[in-house]
Amino acid sequence: MKKFQTKATIIVYENESELSAEDRRLLALSREAATRAYAAYSHFQVGAALLLENGEIVTGNNQENSAYPSGLCAERTAAFYASSRFPGVAFKKLFISAINPKAVLARPIPPCGACRQSLLEYEQRNGQPIIVLMAGQQGEIWQAPSIESLVPLSFSDDFLPATE
Repeated sequence: MKKFQTKATIIVYENESELSAEDRRLLALSREAATRAYAAYSHFQVGAALLLENGEIVTGNNQENSAYPSGLCAERTAAFYASSRFPGVAFKKLFISAINPKAVLARPIPPCGACRQSLLEYEQRNGQPIIVLMAGQQGEIWQAPSIESLVPLSFSDDFLPATE
């Protein structure tokens, strides 16, 4: 029997005042996007701001549907729009934030598994890490160096049969 270990290193900022000006702008845009979310069922509003390698910033928010799980998360909404609008342009940074209307969210919100898997493909396809920043409504902000660091045992096209 063998054993191996995986780990992720997360940078923790005590609050937004410790962020760079660029990251504070992305946080503000992700929070603004969260206010526009269509969260008619969960009432949990998530916003994402995606900085592209060409300097463009694309935002997205969760879009729910009464026929669960037909909705879409903020992160994938932003990524799919960015990829359709700017094909081939690498993603540089993703900032995610959320609004919980029932209680102030005092811890960072990470991407769900489906978003991690989808974003990982963009990271692998473009050959560069996507820095991920995560925030709640207040308190600490977390930064991961890449999507891969959040999905250490990931599925990729390496497992699929070779195409001819």
